Amino acid sequence: MIKTFLVEDSPVIRENLIATLEEMVPLKVLGWAEAAQPALQWLRTAGNDCDLVIIDLFLRQGSGMEVLRQLALDAHSAAKVVLSNYATADVRRQCLALGADRVFDKSSEIDALIEYCLRLAELRAAPPGGDGTRAA
Repeated sequence: MIKTFLVEDSPVIRENLIATLEEMVPLKVLGWAEAAQPALQWLRTAGNDCDLVIIDLFLRQGSGMEVLRQLALDAHSAAKVVLSNYATADVRRQCLALGADRVFDKSSEIDALIEYCLRLAELRAAPPGGDGTRAA
């Protein structure tokens, strides 16, 4: 089960995304925030461990870029994915430079996000060396 935190300010998108991901992927959204500072506060609170953070760029207050920058400074261990309507080549480069693992376009890459989450779930569920090989 992928423990996930969502940074998204649109209630409609947030509710639809949570419903879709929780139905199609072994994933549980533990919490969400509409703005950068509440997101960072949750992510920095002891005991609020998550495997994945899904981040929109344009938030009610602050930006997803700010969230990415701070998570990189914190060396946060969760996978970081940007999901935005503005996933241009330049925005993708900026997000990856700030520590995003992947960037997906909300309007055309939801299936790719689901595939990414499924692969992440498989990797998290596999035991170390579970590929049939043995460390030398």
